[in-house]
Amino acid sequence: MKALLIALSAALLTTLATAQAPAPKKPANKLAPSAQKAVEEVTPIDDDPDLRVSPAELEVAKQVHVGEMPCELGATVNLRPARREGLFVLTTRGHRFLMHPVESRTGAIRLEDPKRGAMWLQLGNKSMLMSQKLGQRLADECMNPAQQAVNEALKKNPAPSLLEPLPGSQTTSTAKSGPN
Repeated sequence: MKALLIALSAALLTTLATAQAPAPKKPANKLAPSAQKAVEEVTPIDDDPDLRVSPAELEVAKQVHVGEMPCELGATVNLRPARREGLFVLTTRGHRFLMHPVESRTGAIRLEDPKRGAMWLQLGNKSMLMSQKLGQRLADECMNPAQQAVNEALKKNPAPSLLEPLPGSQTTSTAKSGPN
């Protein structure tokens, strides 16, 4: 009986020891923010062979303003040509996007990064970066010198409102004259 109790005790102790042994730690995939930024900066993103740029999109790409642009709230956006013609790399506040032109019916210059969910919209007087995944603007009121000149001209001589009549045109109430 003693031998049976000793054998059971030994088996129980062995089972408890293996059950309480800490599992080997999994390597953490988390990097420090500075390390994440360093890895992202050296990781090439402008080598996506799946992106095809049409001749019409290449024409749009010729109109894109490149360089570092100051934006509102002290932000800056840097837009530079990528290795492949018609593609651009946009960086701002720790984000990097590989942008390609998209044809627009409105005449605005539109660049998109569908993998990362970003869209760059370039108008005559400003540009903005929007995150389609987050549903918010990442940068707004970004302007290069040409856009700043257009913006200043619009401040001095604003475009007429679409909701108000043009000066000198007659409205229906003043056009009616004579007896009722």
